[in-house]
Amino acid sequence: MSTPVNAVPEVHSVAPAQALATRPFFWSVRRELWEHRLTYVGPLVAAVVFLFGYMINLIMTRHRMHGGWVSDSAKHYEGLAAPYEFAAALIMGTAFIVGIFYSLDALYGERRDRSILFWKSMPVSDVTAVLAKVTVPLAILPLLSFAITLVTQILMLLLSSVILLGSGVSPAMLWHHSSFLQFSVMLLYHIVTVHGLWYAPMYGWLLFVSAWAPRAPFIWAFLPPFVICGVEKLAFDSTHFLNMLARRLMGPESPATEHAKNAMDAMTSLGPLQFFVLPGLWIGLAIAAAFLIAAVRLRRSRGPV
Repeated sequence: MSTPVNAVPEVHSVAPAQALATRPFFWSVRRELWEHRLTYVGPLVAAVVFLFGYMINLIMTRHRMHGGWVSDSAKHYEGLAAPYEFAAALIMGTAFIVGIFYSLDALYGERRDRSILFWKSMPVSDVTAVLAKVTVPLAILPLLSFAITLVTQILMLLLSSVILLGSGVSPAMLWHHSSFLQFSVMLLYHIVTVHGLWYAPMYGWLLFVSAWAPRAPFIWAFLPPFVICGVEKLAFDSTHFLNMLARRLMGPESPATEHAKNAMDAMTSLGPLQFFVLPGLWIGLAIAAAFLIAAVRLRRSRGPV
């Protein structure tokens, strides 16, 4: 009497639909980073240059003190902690400039070198390609500059500690004055709100120009705002458009900004609830979405330069 053999069901490893849907997007983002190495090289170079200058300043400060640290240690601690905000501003400013030039070349460059013919043959939609490109200046660059800033400030603390230990002074007070954790949280909040959301219409406009410009996208990006400001001043003797651009570039303001003790306090003067109810934020995001939709349509219709 034969016993029936139970068939073992075959197990097929099927990737989730969501993973399959997002895979082209992640690969598109990785492609942007491969092709545009300046996106991470630029902030890294700025950090290295700043650390080199900071180390020279520490050596010169140590040489000028000649053992006089203990008598006025509080003043020296404040002097050593002062450059931390400047380091963050330098690295974030470099990332912002890199984001501008990246956005202007993101869609124009692939039309100029005719690589758009190859990328259009790949199973990646124009929507995915444009979203991957706008993710670089709105998310990748700000978060990368945040990480580089943290590493830079840690190295600054270590270098300052070595100088203090060589002078016979304990570096514990320096680490207390630096408020490293609080500064990191405030910096991350500023990067997410301002560099990631508030600047969205500017990057949307630059990507639109990159998709449309027949030549010289830099001129086409900055000439129209300049002309609008000039015409408004001549015709109406007003500067409303210029003020709007300045407010967008400088970040959102609040009454607490005037009483801020330092630059980082001014950057984070608006709490999350105050920031996310600003009409300017949502108007800017709507304008950015309109520019990105136009960039998608232009990428679909326009060929090589």
